[in-house]
Amino acid sequence: MFPIRDSQPTRTFPFVTIALIVINLLIFIFIYFSAIAAPEPDLYLANVYMKFGLVPAKVFGTVPSGNVPWLLTFITSIFLHGSWSHVIFNMLYLWIFGNNIEDYLGHFHFVIFYLLAGIFSSLVQVIVMSQANVPIIGASGAIAGVMGAYFLFFPRSKVRTLVVIIYFITFIDVPAPVYLLIWFLLQLFEGFTSFGAATGTAFFAHVGGFIFGFLYALIVRAIYKRRRGYESYF
Repeated sequence: MFPIRDSQPTRTFPFVTIALIVINLLIFIFIYFSAIAAPEPDLYLANVYMKFGLVPAKVFGTVPSGNVPWLLTFITSIFLHGSWSHVIFNMLYLWIFGNNIEDYLGHFHFVIFYLLAGIFSSLVQVIVMSQANVPIIGASGAIAGVMGAYFLFFPRSKVRTLVVIIYFITFIDVPAPVYLLIWFLLQLFEGFTSFGAATGTAFFAHVGGFIFGFLYALIVRAIYKRRRGYESYF
């Protein structure tokens, strides 16, 4: 199931969400074409990801941190992606769910929330992969946090979804809580079934990010209670 758009309108222009998408795309494009121009593209990419990605073994001190402090890589790793499909799908999810969370929280608050979700989700993955010497990269943990907050804030929203079953292709409107719960359970299932195995997806970062976003949203709702314009959703 591929999400196309959601039904939740926004009242403010989501310039932070757009800025995050543009920054992620520009960083990926720069690294991609720099790698093409390099004598050894694969080695160039490996060096970039090892330098700016989040390497669990560096966090636990089993390998040297290098020129970039490992604390900083909790941020830099969020803006790295490994392929066109990786960055495109992440940015699609960020656009669909991020603009509404930015609208709800406010622009500056959304930046803080996004970064905190990315850091927390990465920390969960680091704990699971404590001895690994491979870099964790991607915005999906932060975006999972956005999705967790969306799950609580907009229970009446629907997600226009592309469904492909062999040769059968159609579009259906799935209630957002159902779509997001299915997504979360799939990440949880994949995480536990691939536990301890080499995988290219940080499933526990997704799980940790989603839980962080949901709990963060609970706290925000408890503090602000009913924010004007959203009363009908609670």
